[in-house]
Amino acid sequence: MLRFSANLTMLFGEVDFLDRFERAARAGFKAVECQFPYQWPKEEVAERLDKYGLEMVLHNLPAGDWGAGERGIACLPGREGEFQEGVGRAIEYAKALRCPRLNCLVGLTPKEAAPEKVRQTLVENLRFAATALEKEGITLLVEALNTYDIPGFYLTTTRDALKLLSEVAHPNLRLQYDIYHMQVMEGNLTRTITDNLERIGHIQLADNPGRHEPGTGEINFTNLFRFIDEAGYAGWIGCEYKPAGVTEDGLEWVKPYLK
Repeated sequence: MLRFSANLTMLFGEVDFLDRFERAARAGFKAVECQFPYQWPKEEVAERLDKYGLEMVLHNLPAGDWGAGERGIACLPGREGEFQEGVGRAIEYAKALRCPRLNCLVGLTPKEAAPEKVRQTLVENLRFAATALEKEGITLLVEALNTYDIPGFYLTTTRDALKLLSEVAHPNLRLQYDIYHMQVMEGNLTRTITDNLERIGHIQLADNPGRHEPGTGEINFTNLFRFIDEAGYAGWIGCEYKPAGVTEDGLEWVKPYLK
C-alpha cells in the first residue's frame, strides 16, 4: 500500500502553518512534510508533531533569499560558506523533528559564472552535504524542477538529475522525483519512475495543468499509483499541490490510502 504525506506548505492553507498539523491528522494523514520550517522554532514544530502523532518525512535545505527570487544556492560560486551553514541549520531542524531526509534545491543558473565553475561548485556542495547528513543518519535528496514555473533553474530533467548523482558519486545522495515537474518537462512518468526506483528516495505529486490535486488534470494517477505500488516503492509520496478549493474538499482521491 502506498503511503502519502501532506505537504503543509501547500495544503491546509486556510489556517496558519502551526495549525495545519492538526488538520492533517484529522484528515487521516500519518506523515507530513514541508518546504522550509525555519520560520518557526523547531521546538514548536516538534511539539505539534508529537501532539498529533505525525511523522515529519521531509523538508528542504535553506534555499537563499526566497523572497528575492532565489531558489537554492548550491550551484552559486562564492556562496559555499552560506551553503555549509545552511546544511548545519537543516541538520539541527531535522534532528529535532526526527526527519530522515532533506531535499536540496540547487538554484538558478548564475549567468555571470563559467559553466564549469557552476558545476564544480554544485558537485562539491552536494558531496559536503551528503557527507554531513550521512553522519547524522539523514538522506540527502536532489530535485529537478520545470522551467515554466521556475525559469532558469539549473536542474530540469530526470536525465540531468541522474547524471548529477553519478557525478557526485556519494551513496547518501538520491533523487527526489516530482511527478508534476517531470510531467511538464518530459512525461513518460511510469517508465521513468519504475526504471529508476533504486535511485529515488522520495516522490512528490500534483496534477497538470494547475498543480492541483490528482483528478483535476491530465495525469492518470490510478494507473500511475498501481505501477509504482507493483514496482515495490516503499517510500513516501508527498502531496505537494495547490488545492483547487478547500483542502479537505479535495481529499477524496487519497482517502483509500489513509485508512
